[in-house]
Formats: sequence, C-alpha cells, structure tokens
Amino acid sequence: MPTHPSSQDKTLFLCTLGCPKNQVDSEFLLGHLKAEGWQFVREAKQARVILVNTCAFIGPAKEESIDKILELAQYKKQGRCETLVVLGCLSQRYGETLAREMPEVDYFLGTSNLAQLVPLLSQKDKPKERLLPQEPPFLQTASAPRVNTLSPYSAYLKIAEGCDNACSFCIIPKLRGPLRSRSMASLLGEAESLLNEGIKELILVAQDTTAYGMDLPGKPTLEALLAQLSQLPFSWIRLLYAYPRVLTQSFIRLMADTPNIARYVDMPTQHASDTLLRAMRRGRDSAFLKTMLAELRRAIPNLVLRTSVIVGFPGETEEDFQTLLRFIEEVRFERLGAFVYSDEEGTASFELPHKVPSKIKNQRHKKLMLAQQRIHKAHNQQLVGHTLPVLVEGRSEESEHLLVGRHEGQAPDIDGLVYINEGEARVGDICPIYISQAFEYDLLGGAKAPA
Repeated sequence: MPTHPSSQDKTLFLCTLGCPKNQVDSEFLLGHLKAEGWQFVREAKQARVILVNTCAFIGPAKEESIDKILELAQYKKQGRCETLVVLGCLSQRYGETLAREMPEVDYFLGTSNLAQLVPLLSQKDKPKERLLPQEPPFLQTASAPRVNTLSPYSAYLKIAEGCDNACSFCIIPKLRGPLRSRSMASLLGEAESLLNEGIKELILVAQDTTAYGMDLPGKPTLEALLAQLSQLPFSWIRLLYAYPRVLTQSFIRLMADTPNIARYVDMPTQHASDTLLRAMRRGRDSAFLKTMLAELRRAIPNLVLRTSVIVGFPGETEEDFQTLLRFIEEVRFERLGAFVYSDEEGTASFELPHKVPSKIKNQRHKKLMLAQQRIHKAHNQQLVGHTLPVLVEGRSEESEHLLVGRHEGQAPDIDGLVYINEGEARVGDICPIYISQAFEYDLLGGAKAPA
C-alpha cells in the first residue's frame, strides 16, 4: 500500500485539456492556489492533489478527458495522491453521471463554480457531496492572481465568457452560459500587468471575440478595445475566434494601420455550402464570407487568415463537400483546422436526419486536409528568401542545436514554427530571421542572411 502524505503537504498537479479558454481558467486557478501556498509539481506521481480541467466540446475531446482522468486516478493507488478533482466542461455537462460512474474522483466542479476549488482544498474535513452545486456564471477580474502557462513572452487575454450565438452543432452556450464581456478597464488593467511581466505577444480569446461588448452598457466594441490595447507597447496583439460578422471599415483600417496589431485573423467559417450554413444556423451565407474575406485581404497587407471548418455535418452531400473544397482553394487560407462532425446530444443538429457515415466523414476530412497541406506549403515557399521578424522562444524539442520561434503569422500551439539553425538570436527577442527552407507547416532559417 502506498504511504499517503500529510494533509499539510500542499503539492498539486494540474492537467489542462481543450482550448486556450480552458488554459486561461487554469491559469487563474493556479494563481489563486499559489497565493494560498500550494506548490505545483511537474509529475502527477509527486502530487497530493491532482486536478484535471476537462473539455467536452466534441466526442474525441470527451474521450480524451475521460482517458486522462482514469490515467491520473491510478496515482491514488500508486502515487501520493489523496484528492482527485475533475473541473470544467465535462463536469458541467455530465457531472451527475460522472459522479455515479467514477468513484475514484473526489469532486466534480463545472465551469460556473471553479471559484469553489480554493476553499474546498483548504477545508480540513472533506465535504460529503462529490458534485459541488453550480453557481451563477462568473467573470475574472484584473486583480485576480494568475500564473501564465503559455510561455514567458506570450499570454492569452480572455475578453469575454459565454456565447449568444445559436450554432446548431455547438454545446458551448449550454456549458459556458450567455455572453458576458469584461469591462474595458478590467482588460486594460490585466494587459498592463502582463506587460510588466515581460509579455510581448497578447492573444485575445473568447468564445466569440467579435461579439465583445454587445452585452455591456454603452456597447463598447472590439475595435475600441483593440485601439486602447494597441497603445500599450506589446510587439503583437493577436485576434483569435472572430465569429464572422460585419466588420466596419474603421475596424479594418485599424488592423491595417496599427503596427503592433498582428496581421492575423482567426475566423471560423465552418462551411461554404449555403444549405449547410443555414442548417448550422451560422447567420451568414457563402457570398458574405467570400466578400468579407476578400475585403480583409485587400485592405490588410500580408494578412494571414486562419479558419476552422466542419466536414460530415448531417445532410452534407458530395456536392456540398466539393463546394467546401472549392472555397478553400479560392480563398487559400494560410491556416486551416478541420473537424469531423461529432453528434452531440443537447445540440439542435443532434436531431437532424441524414447522418453522414463515419467512413465518408473521415475520407472527406483526409481529402480536405491534403488539399490544405498543399496550400499551406505553397504559402510557406513564398517566404523563402525573405527576412521575417521572429519571436525566439527557446531551444527546439527536436534538437538542442536549433532554436525555435514564431513569426507574426504563426499563433502558438496551433500553427507551425520557425527553426533557427545559424547565427545569433537571443531567446525572448524578436529577431530578423532569413528564411532558407519551407516545409508543409514549418520554416527553417538563420539569424543572418547568407553571403
């Protein structure tokens, strides 16, 4: 039998799954726990308390979350773990079921009661209830402690919680609640704190960043927020999860004319078939998408566009899929992520007929990603022979002889990397890197151009 440590032992291991929004939640949790004297360890076997912040967006994410919970539960027998806590979207969605079927987990906390974690772990006597009661949705504040886990030079700024869109495939509004934007003062305060910590790249995230402020008095806009943030001396301010809606000419000019707003827009389009866009309840047709994307490209030099699409949505015909392929070939997104449709109970699309067989969904996904791979490599090849500003992040995991970084058109964790194989470049600096070679997703270059 393992020997369990004393309850005075405040060692903790946290595993975060899913999207950057989840990562920000974990960072605030770590900040509160650190303020209470908790020590974070790198290996689960060393921790008295293990936390798993889960994702439940689609089937594969749920499976990954459950697998990770069961894997980490082994440390209650083989390690030092006394308390295993499951947090986030999976608990929010399936808490009652999980509490019945996973006795190895001590507590389940959803997205609306994460704040209960710190007092829970401070109690001498464990509560009898394993599924903690839900509370009204909350928002973080600028004064809340936070431990940045992205990198020493980049950080996410979550500008809002929840979502008011009604996309038929998406469970997020039921997990995260309605749109709740943070005040501009709160966001500027947190941004200044991150700047003082040495952050050079600020990455704006939310379930829907372009909806920012619609729920606040006076309806401040994303444009107004970006204008204020750009006055701070960040090197790059990057925009993710921009739901496609009307962007004003002044917003586009702000992105085009402001040096430290990255020429990078992540805008999930989801499909290009008007039939499927209506079924998805996206609110815009393909003509709107094409016109808006073309306008962004015309107005913003060297813009990098990222999108996400879904293949195999109920009712998707071969003609619909070919329409999506033509759209991708026409727009030629620099970055693209594709998801195989996951039938999620509780969503409107769950009730739709004409489900696409798994084999066909997977075939379409493979075909689409091969097409995008060719487009991505062609974009990369156009950069060979050019010198790009690159944020140098550290030694490569591939080789200790290589440094690794990202240029303005590469977001952390989801895009490719720049490998640096010669010259002098200091970690943490944005250095000019001469690009000598292009691959499907990554680039290779040196800190000085060859003679």
